[in-house]
Amino acid sequence: MMNTPILDSIQLPHNLRDLPLEQLPQLASELRTFLLDSVGKTGGHFASNLGVIELTIALHYVYNTPIDHLVWDVGHQSYPHKILTGRKNRMSSIRQYGGLAGFPKRSESQYDDFGVGHSSTSIGAALGMAVADKLLGNDARSVAIIGDGAMTAGQAFEALNCAGDMDANLLVILNDNEMSISPNVGALPKYLASHVMRDMRGMLHEIKQHSNKVLDKLPAVKEIAEKAETKFKAIANEGSHIKQSLSLFENFGFDYTGAVNGHDVIQLVEILRELRNRKGAQLLHIITKKGHGYKLAENDPVKYHAIGKTPTPENISGSLKTANKPKPTYTQIFGQWLCDQAAADEKLVAITPAMREGSGLVEFEQQFPTRYFDVGIAEQHAITFAAGLACQGVKPVVAIYSTFLQRGYDQLLHDVALQNLPVLFAIDRAGIVGADGPTHAGAYDLSYLRCVPNMVIATPSDENECRLLLSTCYQLNQPSAVRYPRGSGCGAEVSGSLKTVELGKGVIRKQGEKIALVAFGSMVQPALRVAETLNATVADMRFVKPIDVDLIRQLAQTHDFIVCLEENAEMGGAGSAVLETMAQQGCLKPTLLCGIPDVVTEHGDSAKILDNLDLSAEKLLVKIQNWQKLN
Repeated sequence: MMNTPILDSIQLPHNLRDLPLEQLPQLASELRTFLLDSVGKTGGHFASNLGVIELTIALHYVYNTPIDHLVWDVGHQSYPHKILTGRKNRMSSIRQYGGLAGFPKRSESQYDDFGVGHSSTSIGAALGMAVADKLLGNDARSVAIIGDGAMTAGQAFEALNCAGDMDANLLVILNDNEMSISPNVGALPKYLASHVMRDMRGMLHEIKQHSNKVLDKLPAVKEIAEKAETKFKAIANEGSHIKQSLSLFENFGFDYTGAVNGHDVIQLVEILRELRNRKGAQLLHIITKKGHGYKLAENDPVKYHAIGKTPTPENISGSLKTANKPKPTYTQIFGQWLCDQAAADEKLVAITPAMREGSGLVEFEQQFPTRYFDVGIAEQHAITFAAGLACQGVKPVVAIYSTFLQRGYDQLLHDVALQNLPVLFAIDRAGIVGADGPTHAGAYDLSYLRCVPNMVIATPSDENECRLLLSTCYQLNQPSAVRYPRGSGCGAEVSGSLKTVELGKGVIRKQGEKIALVAFGSMVQPALRVAETLNATVADMRFVKPIDVDLIRQLAQTHDFIVCLEENAEMGGAGSAVLETMAQQGCLKPTLLCGIPDVVTEHGDSAKILDNLDLSAEKLLVKIQNWQKLN
């Protein structure tokens, strides 16, 4: 049984603020122990949470939450925050249906000031809160906590640019751990790592504040440090261009403090107390280690960014076990196809917005390093970059989650589709994504892609179909998208060939009568199970656009009822395309749309969520039978 007496005494942050300062390091140790035990039992985001324990304690110790506002960027590092804000006893339910969300969620707690899941939104949201407080006459403070990975996104810089020119009390904490999910890429992380922005004033401040005892014993060294500080200040004052170069963020209008040790909780409290009393835009630069306090996570923060179920280690140096998966995932199917296609075509290049592991690109990077491009958390840039490559005859494949493609929609339309450029979007995590919840749900891509001119949209129904449709769309001389779900499929045998199928043509998987189940992608398998009871026909449409007009007309003419099945929003989705086609062909039949209704989906087990949405085979059967009785 864990021994966490200090942590157990904290129900809400006001209990934390009653503790003497010298007890905070012990609290950090207890919180880390609790987190190791908790996440070990439930799974979830891991290394990122271990890296912000001291920071979270210091923030709630200094700031008067929930009156003051803490906005966590992305939010996968919010577990310590949840534990300290009244949810400790519910951590066993995190990311489970009906339990705590894996990210901050406004409806879950008054301490969750802003719902998140995507990156680089914290500065803009916290700035909005700061300006609102000023307009309302409130003396609250707003804090944005953002990682150096998220800071690479354009939205973060848009907010910095705005904040530095506004008279608002905003603190931005840059949590510099040289990681997002994958190692950070691009010029900004290299700039941070080079310590250019960690100016001499900050370094000398660190020497004076945290090495006084040493310097006092070495007066000659102390004298040199003081002379150096005076000299650097004099140099900085000699020219505004030199002074501005001391800190990147000062050029945005922020007062810069740092870099400081993000794992020294007492030091953080002292600095945050000072910063809370300052007016205007402030930036605190802290250095942390992702996975801090757990050796395996420190050594491999990519692997331990998130973990599945695992036995709780008895101590911090323990080990985690991983479960073997019997079937390859769609992500793995894509990754293997990509390597095979690249070997066959030297013009292929792969692009990812900071999701190398999640999108299955590790092996591709190893085999084709000069044709692999991780552009950082920059979905807009990723797509325009792909467009530029395509203009010159290169064949870009953009590997991206459905939920993140939303962030680059204008570029997809304006830069790729309107110019009819052959960019292939490999859309992972389509449909319900499970524990990550609504912020990551791929529920909308069919709807928002259907209306884009020149776009081809393919929906594979199993693993082999995924490879076939990727090969087919890659050969097109126009924009295309292949969307596939998270996890494994039905276990279909996968051919190693690069064969293609006819564009815009579906196939009949089962011949029945009266009822035609027109299924797309992941819904083909449950449709086949339903069809056994109903003696229905099952059509695997393969393509949402161009849709198989001949097949739809044939099904409408030979069946009494049409049922459309898709793991996408019903509104404007694949079922809508079927209805539009029947209307245009003059062959409308009673039609039932079965998709994701107009609701915010929950987090939890995917099968449970699909069942609640009436998209499991069992619920679909009942729904269709009841609907058929009405017609």
